[in-house]
Amino acid sequence: MEEVTFDPGLIQAIFKHIWTRRALEREKNEGNDGTDCEQVGTGTLKKTRTTSANSNALKLSCELLRIFITEAVQRSAMIAEAEGAGKIEGTHLERILPQLLLDF
Repeated sequence: MEEVTFDPGLIQAIFKHIWTRRALEREKNEGNDGTDCEQVGTGTLKKTRTTSANSNALKLSCELLRIFITEAVQRSAMIAEAEGAGKIEGTHLERILPQLLLDF
């Protein structure tokens, strides 16, 4: 049975959104004088070149995100069960997050 994972299109849209925001922030912080632009190819400047990810990188990102979230839910469920809670709450996630981030 194939594991349910995230849609690569969704992950790509999230990545593009973050990349666009960072580019705008960087442009705002550095100013837009154009004197420090580096030529990287025929007719493209480093600042105006778009960032992209290939399909294999997107598939891998989807799988990593799926595994990360699955592990977070499992660890939180163990904490909730040990406390006798019937559902996972934010406090359970807060308790497992530091070790989870170290493990990944």
